[in-house]
Amino acid sequence: MLTIALIVAIASATAAQDADPTASAASRDTSQRPNVLIIYGDDQGSIDMGCFGVEDLETPNMDRLAAQGLQLTQMYSAAPVCSASRVGLLTGRYPARAGQPGNGDLRTEEITIAESFRRSGYATGHVGKWHLGRTDTINPAGQGFDRWFGHLEGCIDNFSHFFYWSGPNRHDLWDNGTEVHRPGEYFPQLMVDRCKQFIDRQSGEGPNSKPWLLYWAFNAPHYPYQGTPEWLEHYRELPTPRREYCAFVSTMDQYIGMVLDYLEDQGLADNTIVIYQPDHGHSTETRAFGGGGNAGPYRGAKFSLFEGGIRVPSVVRYPGRLPAGETRDQFMTSCDWFPTVAQWCGVQLPETKLDGVSMVDVLVNNTAAPREQFYWQMGGGRSPQWAVRRGRWKLIGNPRDTTLPQTQQIRGGQLKEKLFLADLSRDPGEQQNLAGERSDLVIELMKLREQMISDF
Repeated sequence: MLTIALIVAIASATAAQDADPTASAASRDTSQRPNVLIIYGDDQGSIDMGCFGVEDLETPNMDRLAAQGLQLTQMYSAAPVCSASRVGLLTGRYPARAGQPGNGDLRTEEITIAESFRRSGYATGHVGKWHLGRTDTINPAGQGFDRWFGHLEGCIDNFSHFFYWSGPNRHDLWDNGTEVHRPGEYFPQLMVDRCKQFIDRQSGEGPNSKPWLLYWAFNAPHYPYQGTPEWLEHYRELPTPRREYCAFVSTMDQYIGMVLDYLEDQGLADNTIVIYQPDHGHSTETRAFGGGGNAGPYRGAKFSLFEGGIRVPSVVRYPGRLPAGETRDQFMTSCDWFPTVAQWCGVQLPETKLDGVSMVDVLVNNTAAPREQFYWQMGGGRSPQWAVRRGRWKLIGNPRDTTLPQTQQIRGGQLKEKLFLADLSRDPGEQQNLAGERSDLVIELMKLREQMISDF
């Protein structure tokens, strides 16, 4: 028997669908509302996907999603660091607006995509990396996920499941809030098993079946680089650290393929929206052997607001609603996924201010104009790194680039220039700083920044 809350949620969803001519007709029947699988990679280079033209890396399953759906050539992360990027994805808000512009906890009061979907009758699941807090109010269960499995810190060893950034070493593998020990079992396989279990739990035609939203966050290719021996052998001719990095990316792709195959085997692929994108650019940290990822023509990497830190490869598949094998070149961000899939699924958005915008018209018909502007912030305090983009112009304050030689940077990749202005239409690699000759634009963009952050 339906609860009053669920009846209201379904009624709201139906009204939203009727008012929206681009929404799926099938979603008016709650049993046919699409499922959503969001796959989130970790520390991946801007062009590190086969369909993006990189020649020394194989990603057949990511490429399969692109061939069966859309390749998004101008997708941006909400932040160049792990936690903040996840905040942007899950809340649809600038991470700084949501109170977390760096690595740390997600505020309890923030409303996540999982909370909104659950209120609308969806089953919600999280598998993999969380990195947004350990307490009961801010772990996955506290942020709207019915069921969850994975690790709460930023990364784990994929065999021992220990977090080891700082001592003492701490075991970090959890099953719905209960610590579980599975020593020696490969974490990507554990994640695949749990994804299948979650899908099975919701699927079928019984009274307990529900449409579902599953957020699958990989601990790859984030260090420690632990690809399978088969892929390490496959890339044996590549130099370190590209060899280790590529092996881990291809391993991740292989395990993604297992879940995609399972959706097809269970007859669910045609009614499941599948999104893949990483959280931000590749790492140049010591634990990542100083690099391994490929940003292509773009400058910068993880922790940087140059394009290589925030511009990421992304694909989306929704059979019957999205064309197959096409590209979309419009400016999009990870914050946009929340309102986009909510529109497709007939889910009411929260009343809080969202910075994401629905990209349904862009994705379906390639007709709508791209978003015009966005704001990024890395860190807090008096002098955070920040960037604002309006159209083709992008202004970075207190810029960092860890890929530069030490002689060209201050500590931590910080540049000597305090402001960096780039014309992305002519200089997507951000090699020429126009701040000195276009002071008028610098002033305009700084004013725009002040307007954008005035209500944080």
